[in-house]
Amino acid sequence: MKTSRVSFASALAAGSVLVLSGTAFAHVGVQPIGEAAKGGYATLNFKVPNERDNASTTQLEVNFPVDQPLTSVMPQDIPGWTVNVEKTKLDKPLTVHGKQVNEVVTKVTWSGGKIGPGMFQQFPVSVGKLPENADQMVFKAIQTYDNNEVVRWIEEAKEGAAEPQTPAPVLKLTAAKGDDHHAGAKTDEAKNTGKDAGHGHDESSADHGPDTTARALGIAGIVVGLGGVAFGIASRRRSA
Repeated sequence: MKTSRVSFASALAAGSVLVLSGTAFAHVGVQPIGEAAKGGYATLNFKVPNERDNASTTQLEVNFPVDQPLTSVMPQDIPGWTVNVEKTKLDKPLTVHGKQVNEVVTKVTWSGGKIGPGMFQQFPVSVGKLPENADQMVFKAIQTYDNNEVVRWIEEAKEGAAEPQTPAPVLKLTAAKGDDHHAGAKTDEAKNTGKDAGHGHDESSADHGPDTTARALGIAGIVVGLGGVAFGIASRRRSA
């Protein structure tokens, strides 16, 4: 009887964890493909799960922080979806790569597609330059269903407080890396030049290291082998 109660309690606890986990992770979120380094460029994925059993998501609106303006925002084409990019003029122009930028993207809206029940969709966007003096960026999102229900993922989490009911997507920024901040540029450069993008080591030298060692050991083996042959011949002559 005691065992049955323990088993039932365990099952109930496990079920509760699964239910809570499903609720906690079924939010509109944002994650970089690779890293999102401060002052650099990155490709972001806005992941949108459909949380309703009787309706489909038909529109996603993502608002970009005005106090952290991004001079470059390029959505990836997604079959079946129409994208609309809205810009606003800056009170004070920004200088990027020696050129003045007078307007920035403040909103991107995807519509016309459908995310059915039990499904999710990712919306990739190439962005830059990311803020140099911030640890994160908050993107407020609005999800619309085909039954006219609207869910506003706009609540910002407060330190030490419980997670909001409808939290806004938050992008964590990592430490700046080098001078070339374009997403993927370091990887391509590393492939072309043979240098490790993270540490600046010459990969070609690192790759040749094991070959050099193997060659040295091979030569040493040959020398030892020849020595053995010479010793054997000398021994035979002494015996004769």
